[in-house]
Amino acid sequence: MKIMHLLPSLSSGGVEQVVLELCQGLCEQGVDCVVVSAGGPMVSAIESTGARHITRPIGKKSLKTFIQVGKMVRLLKEEKPDVLHLHSRVPAWVGYLACKRLRPEMRPHIITTFHGFHSVNFYSAIMAKGDCVVAVSECMKEHILQQYPRKVAAENICVIPNSVDTDLNFPEYTPTEEWLSKWNSTYPELKGKYTLCLPGRITRIKGATHLAPILSALHERGIPAHAVIVGETKKGKESIRQEIVDTLKKAGMSDHVTWTGHRTDLRDVLSVCDVTLSLTLQPESFGKTTLEALALGRPVAGYEHGGVGEQLNVFLPEGRVPTKDTAAMADVLARWYKEKPTPRLPVPSPYRREDMIQAHLELYRKLCQSSS
Repeated sequence: MKIMHLLPSLSSGGVEQVVLELCQGLCEQGVDCVVVSAGGPMVSAIESTGARHITRPIGKKSLKTFIQVGKMVRLLKEEKPDVLHLHSRVPAWVGYLACKRLRPEMRPHIITTFHGFHSVNFYSAIMAKGDCVVAVSECMKEHILQQYPRKVAAENICVIPNSVDTDLNFPEYTPTEEWLSKWNSTYPELKGKYTLCLPGRITRIKGATHLAPILSALHERGIPAHAVIVGETKKGKESIRQEIVDTLKKAGMSDHVTWTGHRTDLRDVLSVCDVTLSLTLQPESFGKTTLEALALGRPVAGYEHGGVGEQLNVFLPEGRVPTKDTAAMADVLARWYKEKPTPRLPVPSPYRREDMIQAHLELYRKLCQSSS
């Protein structure tokens, strides 16, 4: 069985990580995996799994990208994949249109995955055109059914949550002494503090401005809360960071926040912080970082919508907080300062890496068997 994955590029990101994990698990079971993208720093990681990478500029939002449709037709004829798995909108259009140019008996089965909430329009509707559509959470399935009722039937949507590698993320994990020494010397202001980690790129919807009232409420109760914002500020987003800085300054909380910028050691950071927060103002499709924190045995407090709310239902229901209710969030964190809760462990199905891989493998086999 041969699976061909199409995605824009192989830079660091959630979609890229899912494809990498799929290649690792599927190649171990003898599946032939081919990844087509514009390339990037993760190409070597993909190839180290035994998968092949083919470079094609199929991710740029430009009419010029559709020149690739003809080349994709030739590639599909050469590779003859059994399943074409489309992970993003522009590559999905390229792959879908290429398949339509093939004779019906030569066409691979098409699977699309909704990795995130897209704007609802004709352009995004391509993600609902798979023979089977994968949703990464129940809330994503509901979104698809509500927004694309004429494009896809409920029975053609398969919920396969993103996963966590429990061999890497487990409650007993601790960073090395060398790492701890460097962390403590770099951020001495964290010593003795009640550390609240807010991971993710600096964007408005991540809700970092909500840290101001949350920290203020905790300090009014005599709790030495200190936020650790872990994430990069992308070019063009500097004004959003300044907005957060100004909000914290106005609340008198500037000295109670540490900005680390982008980190490649997020597992270590999550493991040393007391609580991981999810303050997203809009629902997220899944929330992989929060799942990793929970797998590490660290409590997560998050607004109750989206995929994070689903995770907390399973792992730590008391961590669910009404969306945008900063006072309720402060109440939860104040209780946890006195008595730290423990998430449900071990990580249950379907949130383990092997669950995600097996679910995809069964889906691929089901489609292939339907045409045999």
